Amino acid sequence: MAAQDVLGQTARLASSSALLQVLFRVVTFGLNAFTLRYLSRELIGVVNVRLTLLYSTVVFLAREAFRRACLSGSAKRNWTKTINLLWLTVPLGVFWSLILVLVWLHLLEVPDPSVVPHYQAGVVAFGLSAIIELLGEPFWVLAQAHLFVRLKVIAESLSVVSKCILTVTLVILYPQWGLYIFSLAQLLYVSVLVMCYVIYFVMFLGSPEATKKSFPVARVKALLPNFVEDETFVNWKEARLTWSFFKQSFLKQILTEGERYVMTFLNVLNFGDQGVYDIVNNLGSLVARFIFLPIEESFYVFFAKVLERGKTVKDQKQDDVAMAANVLELLLKLVLLIGLTITVFGYAYSQLALDIYGGSMLSSGTGPDLLRCYSLYVLFLAVNGVTECFTFALMCKEEVDRYNFVMLALSFIFLCISYFLTHWYGSVGFILANCFNMGIRIAHSTHYIYDYFKESSHRPLTGLLPSPALLLIYIISAVITAFSEVLFCCDKGWMARLIHISTGALCFAATLITMFCTETKLIHFVRNQ
Repeated sequence: MAAQDVLGQTARLASSSALLQVLFRVVTFGLNAFTLRYLSRELIGVVNVRLTLLYSTVVFLAREAFRRACLSGSAKRNWTKTINLLWLTVPLGVFWSLILVLVWLHLLEVPDPSVVPHYQAGVVAFGLSAIIELLGEPFWVLAQAHLFVRLKVIAESLSVVSKCILTVTLVILYPQWGLYIFSLAQLLYVSVLVMCYVIYFVMFLGSPEATKKSFPVARVKALLPNFVEDETFVNWKEARLTWSFFKQSFLKQILTEGERYVMTFLNVLNFGDQGVYDIVNNLGSLVARFIFLPIEESFYVFFAKVLERGKTVKDQKQDDVAMAANVLELLLKLVLLIGLTITVFGYAYSQLALDIYGGSMLSSGTGPDLLRCYSLYVLFLAVNGVTECFTFALMCKEEVDRYNFVMLALSFIFLCISYFLTHWYGSVGFILANCFNMGIRIAHSTHYIYDYFKESSHRPLTGLLPSPALLLIYIISAVITAFSEVLFCCDKGWMARLIHISTGALCFAATLITMFCTETKLIHFVRNQ
């Protein structure tokens, strides 16, 4: 497949994934606002922090390394061996699920049954849901490698809508069920997700469309583990790369979910405070995560397909290098401007957003400061997602192994900083520690990118430099909106709030106009993709 075709399909995959993330975040956003009026903060804290951490840890450790290894390189490969390798995620998931369920049941603090009923059933259900989701992993990787955009949109949309409907219904009818509600909703979510992929491939394989596309898998039976006589069960090159990514993914999970591990294992916040933190975290990431995560996932596939892993820039096709450098530069500019916009306007409108969303329970205390810090953290997330996306797509096995040592040291430092900052600054300390963590990771990735392109004429890191005029507008907007918050927000009535909102809208419009006038290359790229 030509690089230009890959870019086009990748862009469509990213935009579709972004729409999915909008759906997920809006649903989570609305669901939290709804459940706050029916359930306790403690119950929400246990579900959204502790049980979700159990599920995400099992799934991440069991499949992340396999995904990265099996999506590297061309889609033309021995898919029988790749599928065999992917099925190993299931026994690995069973292993991690059993271990972590025992830890969650017997080593961690058990919530008060009168406040959070049915904790044990919730732990078992979330561990089981992780195993069920892993049953669809070969189907997901096959679809992702061949850029089946519509399948992903439909499968994940149906699963999240099903989960939402069941949760709302049970919360209204049986609020006393406690964790049974979220356990049943989680099991329904993963079951619908897996069944969508299975049903699609059962209908697709052997069809005229599959034949026309020369799809590498001809029968449904080929999607199950298959032993081939006189051949190895898996591709050992992929297996070794998977092992390298596994060591890295273990550390990356600690860095990604570090604050939840600290909350869960060190009890620095009670369950109620954990609930507030998670609500603010979801609100803070509502805009950021639905854009940055799809870009990272989709363009990882693009860079892995266009450039060959482990080769220097001189050994690659120069047309592909030019395209990859241009795309990387524009992606960096895009996420930087989104991150700066959220940071600038998020500072002055955090308290208002929390007051509208959850009332004084969220807008008083540390809630506004937590959301302001998260607005800054979004900027770090933005840049880190794209720089690591490129870096991980190009690193050879030896470079991945070396980076694992860096991640090991960074994990230890991050956990220590999280613990101490939380003792000094409360939940805000988690965000500050995450900013430090992301800053170090960005420094490593940008150094790799600089070294990779230094022997060529391409300088994609210039994407991290916004135009002076736009930077000036950001500074002016930050000052004006900060003064507006002091004068009009948030206890001076709705008229004052409307003036504050109008002030922000005018500053935001000025920022957009300046962006369209100064970043013409970026605007052209976004419109064409």
